[in-house]
Amino acid sequence: MAKKRKGASSEKLSNVIVKGMQEKKAADIVVMDLRKIKNAVADFFVICSGNSDKQLDAISDSIDAEVFKVLNENPWHTEGKSNKEWMLLDYIDVVAHVFRKDRREFYALERLWGDADITEIENAKN
Repeated sequence: MAKKRKGASSEKLSNVIVKGMQEKKAADIVVMDLRKIKNAVADFFVICSGNSDKQLDAISDSIDAEVFKVLNENPWHTEGKSNKEWMLLDYIDVVAHVFRKDRREFYALERLWGDADITEIENAKN
């Protein structure tokens, strides 16, 4: 089992992840605060959508680079890089989910964790 975060707060990490998503024009960014939910798997889920395989890769790489640049951390675990439908970057206390637009509705994480405090981030302006 992975250990809880000692350095930067999970809230700060979630903000850095949002910035990484915004750098590559991710759409529909949502931050879900799971800290008040019993047995939650993380403190935060940060979710976004992309339109193409190329954009999903770019968003994922941007999150990875931004978190390393600001907090000197790498994800504990990643998934989905090969299938390009749903990429996951797990930083233990914060999990970043990068969905292809059409798959996001199918998985419906926002509904699954409906008790979470949800903050919608405005889409970046062109």
